[in-house]
Amino acid sequence: MWALVGLGNPGREFAGTRHNAGFTFIKRVAREWGLEIKKRKFMAKTAETRRDGESLLLALPQTYMNRSGQAVREVMDFHRLAADRLLVVYDDLDIALGEIRVRKEGGAGTHNGMRSVVEWVGTTAFPRIRVGIGPLPPDRDPAAFVLSRFRPEESKSLERGLASAREALDLILAGDIDRAMNKFNLRTQA
Repeated sequence: MWALVGLGNPGREFAGTRHNAGFTFIKRVAREWGLEIKKRKFMAKTAETRRDGESLLLALPQTYMNRSGQAVREVMDFHRLAADRLLVVYDDLDIALGEIRVRKEGGAGTHNGMRSVVEWVGTTAFPRIRVGIGPLPPDRDPAAFVLSRFRPEESKSLERGLASAREALDLILAGDIDRAMNKFNLRTQA
């Protein structure tokens, strides 16, 4: 089984914000797979399915970003999941909008949601897809920026990043995370 977790904040006031890129991605995957993420379980909204013989749990923690790890820990404990069967998708201010990065493991950086996940999971050895929402405009408060909505002129770049994340997800689920990293971790030329 895989647990696919998108990080974000619950509530309409946060829908469509940059900080909810993880939620946005998981919701799109669910729609594509014909699922509704609505079952309340593990301090999260969830949906379960099987694809290519693999059980998959999609989860959107309802704990607010800074406590996301509590929900992730509940999912892992209930399903007795090893950390390498957890995939976390979240926004990254240091990556340009339209780009993604894929990692097998690593620290949380400055992302409070990932800090919570790492703390509660007890390891950094789990895969993740970081969806670019940057760069931070000059003289802009980072907290205000991540809670802002995407501008209409950014929609094509956002779609490109989400499409790349979707392709990376398929590679990861197929056991080819190295290929995903090789493909998506190269910076594009501006």
